[in-house]
Amino acid sequence: MTDTAITILGAGVVGLCVATELTARGQRVQICEKAPEPGTQACSWWAGGMLAPFCEGETAEEPVVRLGQEAADWWEAQGVPVVRNGSLVVALGRDRNELTRFARRTAGHRTLDAEQLAQMEPTLEGRFSKALHFQEEAHITPRAALKTLWQNLQSRGVQFASATPVSGRIIDCRGLAAQDDLKDLRGVKGEMVVLRCPDVSLHRPVRLLHPRFPLYVVPRGDGVFMLGATQIESGERTRPTVRSILELLSAAYALHPAFGEAELLEIGTDARPAFNDNLPRIRQRGQRIYVNGLFRHGFLLAPAMARQVAEFICDDIKPEVMDENLSEW
Repeated sequence: MTDTAITILGAGVVGLCVATELTARGQRVQICEKAPEPGTQACSWWAGGMLAPFCEGETAEEPVVRLGQEAADWWEAQGVPVVRNGSLVVALGRDRNELTRFARRTAGHRTLDAEQLAQMEPTLEGRFSKALHFQEEAHITPRAALKTLWQNLQSRGVQFASATPVSGRIIDCRGLAAQDDLKDLRGVKGEMVVLRCPDVSLHRPVRLLHPRFPLYVVPRGDGVFMLGATQIESGERTRPTVRSILELLSAAYALHPAFGEAELLEIGTDARPAFNDNLPRIRQRGQRIYVNGLFRHGFLLAPAMARQVAEFICDDIKPEVMDENLSEW
């Protein structure tokens, strides 16, 4: 164990995962975070919690698919309940070509006909003629996961403080707040809605494809669902737009009309940090290491990023996602 504690800036999903990996390797860690507990200050509070690396392969680069496959086992090892029912992808009849395109661009799925889909999700019986089932995917409840990591770290003696140190080894996990140092970091705004709809029962996340506003619906249990998420090139973090919320609700209604009678529990928004290629980065400048740019893949990629940071610090293994040329930033 080191004599001097490593300071982690930020207690969002990345900071907590990095702290978890380092403490597991015997490192002394302190976390700099102004809030007294996980909450709305972190964009990870608004996440969907889908551990869906194969679905993300539709638009994401290969490292996202490969590294994301570590996530479900990692979260389970931390004591976070992981639902391993896979995920479904569907499309309305007029958008059937979107399903064909999605299948062509992804792996790890099997095609279901209407009868097989109805057996898997009776709520969707008669609504879709075909679906894709990504059987190896999973999902978690993000807010519960953040609280579990926070509590685990406290039980290991990790201190949470609001004062930022001026010296020593620092791991910067501040997300979009790190734009003061990472000039090529940009914000991608995401909006989400939480509904209660007892008339709908889903056992796994469902993605409804649409050429303009694709939707995912994640079951939270007890008739509660998270709907997300928009993707807007903006660093604005607090104000959802009427158009975005209407599109989310309209897509949910298209998935199942019972959502039209749902109770609206919450509307949330925040900006996710991303680099130009939407891939994460580990960067080093002196004694400070930056872990950032996870885009919409926070809960999916944070475990792999944390592992690479811990291997770099403890074993001197260069991270796969570390920039070669740091002169540009």
